[in-house]
Amino acid sequence: MALPATPSNNNFISNQTNNWLYPFILVTSLFFFWGFVHNLDPILIPHLRKSFRLNDLQSSLIDSSVFIAYFAMALPAGYVMRKYGYKSGIVGGLLLFALGCFLFLPAADTHQYIYFLGALFIIASGLTFLETAANPYATIIGPPETATRRLNFAQSFNGLAAMVAPIIGGQFILSGTEMSDEAYAKLSPEALNNYLTTEAQSVKMPYLILGILVLLVAVLFMVSKLPDVKEGDDNAAGNNPLKAFRHRHLTWAVVAQFFYVGAQVCVGSFFIKMARTGAGMDEKTAAQYLGWGYGAAFMLGRFVGTFLMGRFASEKLLSAYALINIVLSAVAIFGSGIVVVYALIAIAFFMSIMFPTIFSLGIKEVGADTKMASSLIVMSIVGGALLPPVLGVISDATGSIQNGYIVPLLCFVVVFLFATKGHKVKSV
Repeated sequence: MALPATPSNNNFISNQTNNWLYPFILVTSLFFFWGFVHNLDPILIPHLRKSFRLNDLQSSLIDSSVFIAYFAMALPAGYVMRKYGYKSGIVGGLLLFALGCFLFLPAADTHQYIYFLGALFIIASGLTFLETAANPYATIIGPPETATRRLNFAQSFNGLAAMVAPIIGGQFILSGTEMSDEAYAKLSPEALNNYLTTEAQSVKMPYLILGILVLLVAVLFMVSKLPDVKEGDDNAAGNNPLKAFRHRHLTWAVVAQFFYVGAQVCVGSFFIKMARTGAGMDEKTAAQYLGWGYGAAFMLGRFVGTFLMGRFASEKLLSAYALINIVLSAVAIFGSGIVVVYALIAIAFFMSIMFPTIFSLGIKEVGADTKMASSLIVMSIVGGALLPPVLGVISDATGSIQNGYIVPLLCFVVVFLFATKGHKVKSV
C-alpha cells in the first residue's frame, strides 16, 4: 500500500539535466521499508495477543493505531511537502520512523500494551510523510499515460517486503510457544509473569536493527542531491476539499480506498489466526505461509498486474480482480483445512493492484484539485483503522474468526462497484 499526494505531471518543473536514475532508485527503496514495517504487523498481532492475553478486538487496535496516524497526519504531511519540499518531508519521515522503532525498547521493558500502540502510531506518522513524498517521484518520471504502470512497478518493492517481513519477523519475534487458557491457569503468578515478559522482550532486537537501518537511509537522503522538483502555483480551488468532491469519481475513489485498505488489513492481519483455526497450523508455520505464500503472491501480483495493464484497461482489470476476491472471501468463510490458507494467498495476489489503481483512477482529470484529491485519498485509508475492529467484534461474538471475513468480502463488493461504475469521470 502506498499513499500518494501526487500532482499532475504538468504541475512539475524539473531540471532536465539531472540524472533521474539514482534518485528514482533511492526513492523507490522507501517502498520496501514501509512495506517491511507494515508487514510486521501480522506478526505483532499474534505475538502481542500472547504477551498481553488479548482478544481479537483488542489485538485489532494494533492496526487501528497505525492507520489512525495516517488519517491524522495526511494533511500535515501534504502541507510540509508544499512548504519545505519533498526531501525535507522524506528526511523528517525517516526520523519519525526510526524514533518509533527505538520506542519499542522501553515499551518492551515496561510491558505496557499502550506503549506499543504509541510506538506504532509514531512509526506510522513517519510513514505518512514517506508515502506522501515518494509517490510523486514515482509518477512524474515518464509520460502521464503510463503513470499507473510505473506506480505499480515501484510498489512491487512494497510487495517484496510483504514476502520478506513475515519470514524474518516470524523467525525472530514469534517464539513458537503457544499456551491454552488451561495452561495459563496452571502457571504460578511468577512463572506467568516471566513467560509474558519473555514474549514481550523478543521484539526489541528486530526493531532496534530496523531503526538503525532507517537512520542510515535518512543520512543517505541528507547527503544526496535529489532532482529539482517544484510545484506550480496553488490556487483556492486546489485547497478546498468540498470543491474537490465535485468530481464524482473522486468521491467514489475515496470510498473505494476506505474499504479496500480495510479489506487488506483484515485479510493480512488475521492471516495467522485464520491459518491456525482453519488449517490447524502452529504460529511459526503460519508465519512461513504468510511470507512465502501470501507475501510472495502479493509481490507477484504487482508484477503481473503491471504487465497486464499494458494490455487491458486498468478499470477492467480492477473489476475482474475484485470479483474474484469476492468469491475467494466466501471460500475463506465457508472452507476448511488448507483450502482456507490457499484462498487467503490467492486474495493477496488479486489485491496487489488495487491501491495504486484506485488512486490513479481517482485523481484522473481533476486538474487543480489534484493535490487535495490526493490528500483525501490518503485520509481514506482510515478504513484500515476502523474495519479490523469490526472483524474482531464479529469473531469474538460468534467464536469464529472465519465469520469475521464477511467484512473483507463486503469491502471487495465496494471496490467492484467503483471499478465498474464509480471510476467514470463526471463532475457534479
